[in-house]
Amino acid sequence: MNSFIGTYECKADAKGRLMIPAVLKKQLSSALQDGFVLKRAVFQPCLELYPMSEWTKMMDKINKLNRFKKKNNDFIRRFTAGVKIVEVDNAGRLLIPKDLIGFSGITKEVVLASAVNILEIWDKEKYEQAIDDAASDFADLAEEVMGKDDEDNGLS
Repeated sequence: MNSFIGTYECKADAKGRLMIPAVLKKQLSSALQDGFVLKRAVFQPCLELYPMSEWTKMMDKINKLNRFKKKNNDFIRRFTAGVKIVEVDNAGRLLIPKDLIGFSGITKEVVLASAVNILEIWDKEKYEQAIDDAASDFADLAEEVMGKDDEDNGLS
């Protein structure tokens, strides 16, 4: 599994192309040949960039859902809405399709943020707002998610 590190700022041109920062491109090097899947995030107004290997793992889980249950079928449709296969070109640029730019509100200033095995792609202003909004609740969230008392389920 890939595990990405860092938050990087870059700019989108008028066509929706991002120049991937060199440090991040190096982290993506093993996935460059296979390509990526770009999709709408479930909980935030950002995009998620999956290396193809990670997307395949996700689809393996989703393919186990019983499609004859309406909620599963609805989930699959919504989860895969707007999904696109994308590649980083020889110049190190990633083209974001117009419909996904519209969803995410990406303008010129962009943030690429690591989210363990995927990257989030944000409009810079929306990213900073999301971080600011979550700041006051983060200590409680960290305790709830990571602060379990038993050694097997928490970091501490």
